[in-house]
Amino acid sequence: MVGIGRLKEYQVIGRRLPTDVNPAPKLYRMRIFAPNTVVAKSRFWYFLMKLKKVKKSNGEIVTINQIYEKRPTTVKNFGVWIRYDSRSGTHNMYKEYREMSRTEAVDAMYQDMAARHRARFRSIHILRVVELEKTDDIKRPYITQLVKKGLKFPLPHRIPRKANKKIFAANRPTTFA
Repeated sequence: MVGIGRLKEYQVIGRRLPTDVNPAPKLYRMRIFAPNTVVAKSRFWYFLMKLKKVKKSNGEIVTINQIYEKRPTTVKNFGVWIRYDSRSGTHNMYKEYREMSRTEAVDAMYQDMAARHRARFRSIHILRVVELEKTDDIKRPYITQLVKKGLKFPLPHRIPRKANKKIFAANRPTTFA
């Protein structure tokens, strides 16, 4: 159902239909990750039924908006709280990702959960997605190793260029140091 880079973030606001007893029902707002508005509305009703017992037949969607990333060209760290159903039971989980946007982090989470835990899109419920501004907030070592000061990626098998050396040579270079 979900491919790489296909998810968008939507803000869906809905409520129970007004009645004589309750002419102004309470509004419910959710941030839903889905490939399109149809799936976003469907997920909204799915969660609202579980949380507040409001069905689509006796409710209405007031508005649906797509949420865009403020800084889509900056690398950020994200923390994702999820609840998913495995073959053996229901589990809560916290994962961290280093991505450019919230939607990319959630997309990476779906790919990661499918690879490591064989969890499908339908069995994963995203509870919260938070951008981790401070490096002290990062808990996982696979992300903390990327935020250290003076991080360098060594390039093995490279020949150091000397100023007086010719460009062409008669024999092949050895790149192993």
